[in-house]
Amino acid sequence: MFTLRKLFQVALPVFLLLSGGPALAANPGPQATVKSLLDVIKKIKNGDNLSAEQKEINQKYSALAITKLNIPGVGRKTLGKYWKQRTPQEQRDFLALLSNLFKKVAFPNSGKFFADLTVSYGKSRIKNDRAVVPVTVIHNDEGEVDIDFILMKVDGRWLVVEVVLDGVSMRNNLRSQFYKVINRNSYQELIRRMNKKLKKAEAEG
Repeated sequence: MFTLRKLFQVALPVFLLLSGGPALAANPGPQATVKSLLDVIKKIKNGDNLSAEQKEINQKYSALAITKLNIPGVGRKTLGKYWKQRTPQEQRDFLALLSNLFKKVAFPNSGKFFADLTVSYGKSRIKNDRAVVPVTVIHNDEGEVDIDFILMKVDGRWLVVEVVLDGVSMRNNLRSQFYKVINRNSYQELIRRMNKKLKKAEAEG
């Protein structure tokens, strides 16, 4: 079973990407969306000694990734009952911060995890505007891991909105962590910690 730290590192990116390859359709189906996600993730590197060229590559593909992430939906679900308590400006600021954490923290960490994985796809399950794409990966340390990518169709495009890793919901884990900080401290403390994590990532990369 993955630790919460690994869930945070791996799941957030799993929320998607769009590779720029001309072979992909403008509006790919669920499995094609997930495949392009994993293809792009593998191009994003992390480490202390990245070249200027690799940093530019990271920025490029992280920007592609975020276009396939339904940030408003993810933000509302992870804040849960606290979302409506925030002002419109606070909601916008939270979504911007969450988006930057995906680009600077989650995507690079996931690129490292997925770099040398063997990936196989199961049969997608599609019902109306919801789809589940089952994926099995073989990791040297973790062994065989089952990942379900949950997608929703938004304005004609399939977007990943949830990731279930070995039966554990990434979104629920994030919400649990957010709730814990807010309940024990405050919403402002949650934002402070998120900003601190982002600044550390920016300084390192």
